[in-house]
Formats: sequence, structure tokens, C-alpha cells
Amino acid sequence: MGLFSSISKGLGFDAGMKALGDLTGANQAADAARDASNVQAQMSREGIAEQRRQFDALQALLAPFVKTGTSALGGQADILGLNGADAQGSAISAIQGSPQFSTLLKSGENAILQNASATGGLRGGNTQRALMEYSPNLLAQLIEQQYSRLGGLTSLGQNSAAQTGNAGMQTGANIANLLGQQGAAQAGGILAQGGLQRQIFSDALNLGSTAAKAFF
Repeated sequence: MGLFSSISKGLGFDAGMKALGDLTGANQAADAARDASNVQAQMSREGIAEQRRQFDALQALLAPFVKTGTSALGGQADILGLNGADAQGSAISAIQGSPQFSTLLKSGENAILQNASATGGLRGGNTQRALMEYSPNLLAQLIEQQYSRLGGLTSLGQNSAAQTGNAGMQTGANIANLLGQQGAAQAGGILAQGGLQRQIFSDALNLGSTAAKAFF
């Protein structure tokens, strides 16, 4: 301890400890450990930010599909009457009042009349019955078709929502892992700094022992 005591008395305790640390390389080792932990922690922070950025981008990309799917699901519920009789009536009226319905109705009725005229049954009961049945049958067909089309959009929205959910879970797991790495890096730096004085004392003892052996 003669060497350690001499340095401590000559420079003061803190300065002596620093001098010994510089002499033995303990200070440099602790600084290197601290710098390494800081770099690792910074990389973890950047990784977390990138994970969040990628999730936000994916969520924004899929948001229109999720919104459309949600709206389509509401349309299906309207047709089925799940949202009330008024909503169901409005959905059916919208189909019946659409250009598609009026165009198909006119085209179908003309085809029935042309066929009846060609066969001489223009004023027959079959023709009148066919004209009466065509409109409700066409409406039922278009309602079924609309429900099916909405179902396709609902499935699209459901899949997009599931992808968003899965991405969110994966992002959460990745961020949790990076936070663990960041915590480990910071803890390593703290432990390295905490072990600095112990290492200096150990090095001082070794130096004192070596000096004593050389002297005697």
C-alpha cells in the first residue's frame, strides 16, 4: 500500500484514485465499457423508433381497407335488417332506385315483350305474369348480389385489420426485446463504473505487492 498511500497523499484521494486508474488502465477500461453501453443503448432506441415508424406506415397503408370493410359490414347488416327496419328499407330502396336496376328492368321487360310478340302471345296470361314477376325477381337478385359484393369488401377489411393487429403484436414484442437490450446495456455501463474503484484498489494492491517484492 506504500505506492497507493504516496500517490493519495501527494495528489489527494480523488486525484490519486484517478492517477492510479490512468496508470493501470482501469479508467480507460471503464470509459470504454461506458461508451460501448451508450452506443448499444442508442442503437436500441433507434431500433425502437424504426419499429414504431414501420408500424405507423403499415397502419396508415391498411387503414382505407379497414375503413371500407367496416362500412361494408354495416351495409350487410342493413340488408339483413340488423340495424333496424328503416335501415333495411333504405338499403333495399337504394338498390331499387339505382340506375342498374332501372336499366336491367327495362331491358328485361323489353325482351319479354319482344319474345311474346314474336310468338303471338303478346296479350296472353303468361306474358303478363312474366312481366309482373320479373321486377321482384330482379330486385331479389340484385339484393343478393349487393350482399355478396359487400361480403367481399368485409373480408378484405377483416384481413387488413388482422394484419394490422398481427403487426402491432410483433412490433410490441420487438420493442420489448429492444427495451430489454437497452436496459442491459445501461446496466452494464453502470456496473462497469461501479467496479472502477474496486479495480483500482485491486491494481494498487498488486502494484504495491510487486514493488515490495522488488524492494526486498
